[in-house]
Amino acid sequence: MFGIDMNVLVIAALIGVSALSVAYALLFNRVETERKQEKRLKGIKNNSGDRQSRLQAEARLADTAKRRQNVQNQLKELEEQTKAKDPNKKGIKEQLRQAGMSVSVRQFYLFSVLFAVFAGFMALILSGSIFVAGAMLVIGGIGMPRWFVGFRKKRRMKAFLEEFPNAVDVITRGIKAGLPLNDCIGIIATEAKEPVRSEFKKIIETQQMGVPMTEAIQKLYKNVPLTEANFFGIVIAIQQGAGGNLSEALANLSKVLRDRKKMKAKITAMSSEAKSSAAIIGCLPFIVTFLIYITTPDYIMLLFTHSTGNLILLGSAVWMSCGIMVMRQMINFDF
Repeated sequence: MFGIDMNVLVIAALIGVSALSVAYALLFNRVETERKQEKRLKGIKNNSGDRQSRLQAEARLADTAKRRQNVQNQLKELEEQTKAKDPNKKGIKEQLRQAGMSVSVRQFYLFSVLFAVFAGFMALILSGSIFVAGAMLVIGGIGMPRWFVGFRKKRRMKAFLEEFPNAVDVITRGIKAGLPLNDCIGIIATEAKEPVRSEFKKIIETQQMGVPMTEAIQKLYKNVPLTEANFFGIVIAIQQGAGGNLSEALANLSKVLRDRKKMKAKITAMSSEAKSSAAIIGCLPFIVTFLIYITTPDYIMLLFTHSTGNLILLGSAVWMSCGIMVMRQMINFDF
């Protein structure tokens, strides 16, 4: 084949194989050592990467635990401050401010005295009884003015709850757009409806006096003693202390406020029947008494002219008051 003897080719092939075998036998230990070294180096690199990953994971867990502990401590401090400074336990000065009334305490007491004198004088003229006049004097001096302040306060708190979720939404959108928190609160202080506008304006004025933003917002709960206002102050305080996504936190707060509003409306709708029944039952004795007085006045006047009738009226008033209070507690949902 090609002029080469077959025996020569076989001998050459055997010589090549023999040379390769000898070379492999001589270099086997070196190749095996290099392979083991390469495998060991690869294992060391993998272990180093796994260790670094473990260290990073442990660092992240430690950081998360530290932030969680920081948030828990801040919540505990805020809860203690809220209990120590409960705005519902203040005097008439705080009540007037929460009701949005610009009268001073002195003017309030002066008005109470004048109204008491007027109510007592009118009761004395109409009834001719000194006891009725004295009762109206007490009611007109203590009961009616404070009831009026409570009525104004309740109406103002209701108006605040109607507008407050919209204000939180505006702040959330402003922060997402890149505006700082101060500018967002300034927008609410100029564009929102009352009483949200005036309360946020107080926050801006308080901050301009040098008070930090967190403390200025926490003062909102003193002027507006609502759980929703306290939630807002807590969210801002936690974000300022522990960090985090403020827009996301405020968006969640807005959702919670709207869900609470829906739940309150649902409770009001479900309890309206019970309230109507309680109102009918409470008014029924007075309506029956008035109708009997129109038809047969001599029959019903014994309750007012005779001593036994007076005792019956007194007992009826006591039991009627107990029944009204019980029905009120049954239909009054704490929400």
